[in-house]
Amino acid sequence: MSKIILTGDRPTGRLHIGHYVGSLRRRVELQNSGEYDKTYIMIADAQALTDNIDDPEKVRQNVIEVALDYLACGLDPAKSTLFIQSQISELCELTFYYMDLVTVSRLQRNPTVKNEIQLRNFEASIPVGFFTYPISQAADITFCKATTVPVGEDQLPMIEQTKEIVHKFNSIYAPDDPVLVDPQALIPEDDACKRLPGTDGKAKMSKSLGNCIYLADTADEVRTKVMSMYTDPLHLQVSDPGHLEGNTVFTYLEAFAKDEHFERYLPEYANLDELKAHYTKGGLGDVKVKKLLNNILQEELEPIRNRRAEFAKDIPEIYNILKKGSETAREAAGQTLSEVKRAMKIDYFEDMELIKAQSEKYSK
Repeated sequence: MSKIILTGDRPTGRLHIGHYVGSLRRRVELQNSGEYDKTYIMIADAQALTDNIDDPEKVRQNVIEVALDYLACGLDPAKSTLFIQSQISELCELTFYYMDLVTVSRLQRNPTVKNEIQLRNFEASIPVGFFTYPISQAADITFCKATTVPVGEDQLPMIEQTKEIVHKFNSIYAPDDPVLVDPQALIPEDDACKRLPGTDGKAKMSKSLGNCIYLADTADEVRTKVMSMYTDPLHLQVSDPGHLEGNTVFTYLEAFAKDEHFERYLPEYANLDELKAHYTKGGLGDVKVKKLLNNILQEELEPIRNRRAEFAKDIPEIYNILKKGSETAREAAGQTLSEVKRAMKIDYFEDMELIKAQSEKYSK
């Protein structure tokens, strides 16, 4: 069986280094690993509209921003299929059929759905499209028969719901010859990459909170954000012992710092462990640590910024890449939808045996 990856992002804003550490960097590695036969990267604009229905222009404008971030990070349309969710109408039809396999109470128990509803204050009035997102996601994953879905730990309940839909569909409609593929989640192995906090120390980066470092930020913007980053509120004097827990600067260093960075920028330390030891002992100021982080982030982000600027010079070509990718994705979706309808016995016009049998029945 082919090994196929499906992953993507909602186009509600430019992508930030939390996306980069949590998924984008890994996607590029997987794309280039040679281990997978196909890689599908989706810009989930239809899903973004479920809680931005009153601001479609926001979603529309950010489709190109996300595409530029993808390409700048190294996602290659020659190796990965980059596509726009709303352009694959077959996904809507698959979602409709899958709805019959899921109960309202099951959706209500989905931890990710519950958390997102609370986050958006939807408790009193939940858009149906948002509420049924796990079913829509199952269509996204199964249309290309994805075997692997890179996600954060917070998305595991969504993958579990997809697996339930796959198992139920196959057991009812295709017990002897399964149609849908059971996907497996692929979560980050490095704890530092599972969830990068905002620059203010809050658990999640958010555009509305203004605590993001975007991939498209200028060098000055990155420097300003790093130097104002949350550290240890008890570390008032350089001589004071510092604390690492909840210290955003060290969390970022965990995600980005390598031994060779210390050779270039802070040669008095061999590695991050030595820096941590000095900080917790006392005698190391936050400014020095922040300057190290800024140097490391500038080194990481500068090539991405430069590539993004080059791609942005030909926006029509970016749309052309997305159009071609959407055509490829739609072809795969059409094939899966045909198989689904055949298994459900609703492929009336293609089932010649049915037509023949009915003709014989009424000709007697």
